[in-house]
Formats: sequence, structure tokens, C-alpha cells
Amino acid sequence: MTAGKVWYSMNSMALSVAHLQATEVSFRVTIAVQRERAWELLSDLSLAHNYVPGIIDTRIVTERKMGVGASRAVYQSKTKFMNETVEEWNDGYGFLIRLHYGDDGPPFPFKEAWFRYAIEDSGTDTILTARLIYVMRWGFAGRWLDRLLLNRFVKIRIRDVALSIKIYYETGERVTSEKLHKLKATL
Repeated sequence: MTAGKVWYSMNSMALSVAHLQATEVSFRVTIAVQRERAWELLSDLSLAHNYVPGIIDTRIVTERKMGVGASRAVYQSKTKFMNETVEEWNDGYGFLIRLHYGDDGPPFPFKEAWFRYAIEDSGTDTILTARLIYVMRWGFAGRWLDRLLLNRFVKIRIRDVALSIKIYYETGERVTSEKLHKLKATL
């Protein structure tokens, strides 16, 4: 497994879905598999626990297993889970999921939150972009808190998700903290 190229991106954008000021944090990584294979793995919504740090199980909770409207529950423990529902689907290239706790909204401290997975060809490799898009609660005070503290944590978390996907797609093995630490040490 090679370290590959990595890119960070963070900026504010107007998210048309919510018509609100949103923050976007993304991380790009090159994965040594062809895009078709990467899509085969990415589009299987039941595999997230193999590559998302802190997730121990993934269950599809809708009849739809892929595409707009498909939803999964990602478990942080045997009883604590968050829902992820597909809102956009670009077959072969990625999707956008809304992060929420049933009807109770997104994880705290977000007012709205989405995660976008996008892949593109890069010769025989694939470039993956993992992107968290979120709107903070509390207006200006929330945006200030985000810039001061939260964004640093989010940036690390998104990087870890993207690197873990790289490890899982290239090895086929569930990612452990040791495997992730070893890859990060090469960057």
C-alpha cells in the first residue's frame, strides 16, 4: 500500500439543499484500485463499519439498499447509532448522505449535516474525496466556535475516514487504529 497523494480543503459555501451558510471540510486521497472496484465497495452501504473509525456495525434500515432514499444505521456501540440517508446518488461516482438521529436531526452541535463520498478516475487508481458539509447551531456564535475549535477536530476526523477507506479498499481488511496510525506515519 502506498501513501498516495492527499489534499485538504475547507471553505464556506452556500449549500443549496438547505439554503444556509455551510462549512465544508474535505480530504482527498489516491487509492490503488480502479474506480469500478472502488464504486463496488463504496456503493455497498452496509460496509461502513469496516472503514469508519469508531463504527462497530452497519445495518441497512430501508428496503432500498442503494440509491436515493436508502438509509443505514451506523452503530458506535451496541445500542447507540446514527442514521445516514442517501439524498443524492451519482451512479459510479459517489453520493451524498444526510446525517441524523431519526426525526431528531443531526449530531450535536450541528443544525444540519451531510457527508459526500466522491470518486474519480486517476489512471489505474482512484481519487476519493470525503467531505463533511455542516451548518452549526447558534448562528454567528456557532460559526465562531467552529472556526476556533470544532473545525480542527472535523478536519482530523475526515482525514481519518478517507485514509481508512484507502486501507480497506486496498487490503480488503477491516481497519484498526494500528493500521490507520501506520499509514498516517508515512504521510
